[in-house]
Amino acid sequence: MVTPSAHAPTLAFVESPVQLLNVLEWAHARGTGRLLGVVPRQPARGGGTEPGAAGPGSVPGLRIVVLPPTDPMSRGQLRRMAGLARDEGHEVRWQEARGGRFAPFKAFAALAREVRAAERVVIGDPFSRYVQLLLTLVRAEELVVVDDGTATMEFVAQTARGERLVRWHRVGGGGLPARLRELAYAPVSATARRRFTPGGGGGRRVEVFSSMPVTEHGGMTVRLNDFAWTRARFGPPLLTKGTDLVGTSLVETGVVDPDRYLEAVRALTLEHGATRYFAHRRESPEKLRSLSEATGLEIVRPDLPLELIARRGPVGRTIVSFPSTVVHTLPYALTGTGVTVAVCDVDPSWLTASASDRARGFLAGVTETARDVHRLPAQTAPAAG
Repeated sequence: MVTPSAHAPTLAFVESPVQLLNVLEWAHARGTGRLLGVVPRQPARGGGTEPGAAGPGSVPGLRIVVLPPTDPMSRGQLRRMAGLARDEGHEVRWQEARGGRFAPFKAFAALAREVRAAERVVIGDPFSRYVQLLLTLVRAEELVVVDDGTATMEFVAQTARGERLVRWHRVGGGGLPARLRELAYAPVSATARRRFTPGGGGGRRVEVFSSMPVTEHGGMTVRLNDFAWTRARFGPPLLTKGTDLVGTSLVETGVVDPDRYLEAVRALTLEHGATRYFAHRRESPEKLRSLSEATGLEIVRPDLPLELIARRGPVGRTIVSFPSTVVHTLPYALTGTGVTVAVCDVDPSWLTASASDRARGFLAGVTETARDVHRLPAQTAPAAG
């Protein structure tokens, strides 16, 4: 048994199941894990959430630190993904950084030494304030950003423009207390932004490992994530005759009106004969109950990221989604399977009053830049009202 080392050449921070999946894809593309003949081990009982060493024969140097959110669905998927990561021979550490008044400070103190010592740092969410705080300690010569969904598109665009890092769906306001917090946090955010700027003369290297349509700039390197690990490990899937719908968290993030979203799902169900609805991990039980009652759809709450669920199957011959990450990732994961991925635009009338012009433009860009997907004809888009 390999004992966890005090110094890991490569240290990865993830806060969601998709981020952890993309760290595994990055490690596979870099030639670690199974490509070097790692002997897999069985996941720890109970989903593998316990901190611990990697299994015998593991590739030394890749330690994945999971900073789990508080919602049960995300934590459950992260437990399953942690087990898959250990199967690949990687060391996984489960570090609580939320859920208590002092949890962030305890986690920061526990991780500080490792962050300073790491030669390469892999990040799943460059917008995370907690990760940005850790970046103030980074001395690594290489920084890698793996996909956290479509937010990667905005991250690359913002760094190209030299802007502060703000999520595209973030709604302004919040009054004086919020503005004071932003002001106090500004030095941390500025330091993080500088960390993502490659250094000249052989200085810090910055890489983005992505399935998204992004363009490198200012010395940043972009490498394609084509889900080679997912395709090697799972499938090909058994195809059903029906159509599957993919849910989004656009309602939960305050971008789309709940009633308009329900109308849209109902119309897509009737138009395409859909039978299943794959829920986003952030969708509320109340919303999903309403969708099921209004449409008759079977609500599926995946225990792994959808790319793995679809690749493992069974899955519909057609998958319909609103503008989201999966319209970019599923065509890679399902290459050669015969599955058609279709995307339905978000009608501007579905947006809430608080949705920004930035959100409107971003959603349109997600659809327009998707590769190998079928864009639904305008007349099939659900009518508002």
